[in-house]
Amino acid sequence: MADEVILGGWTGTQDATEETQKICEAVKDQVEKRTNQKYVVYKAVKFRDQLVAGLKLNIKVFAGEEDYIHLNVFQQLPCKGGNVELLNVEVGKTKYDPLGPFPYC
Repeated sequence: MADEVILGGWTGTQDATEETQKICEAVKDQVEKRTNQKYVVYKAVKFRDQLVAGLKLNIKVFAGEEDYIHLNVFQQLPCKGGNVELLNVEVGKTKYDPLGPFPYC
């Protein structure tokens, strides 16, 4: 029962997928604007998600050298347009920082 999903609950941390990277790419401009940085290296490595009235994701992104950033993203349901929006970003993270909850915006 390790794969059991609790409705509205967060999944455990998983390795990033191609879909996770696509979601990261969809918010990259928003991330760069919010952090006032340009990211040459920008690779999703881990994620957690939560199914609500859409999909909330916390994503750990490798940003080069020893730098990581954590993204909090919301993806609308396909029937609502499927748009992806950056809710929050945390900089100054490391490879070892857990993907915990984000503060409310």
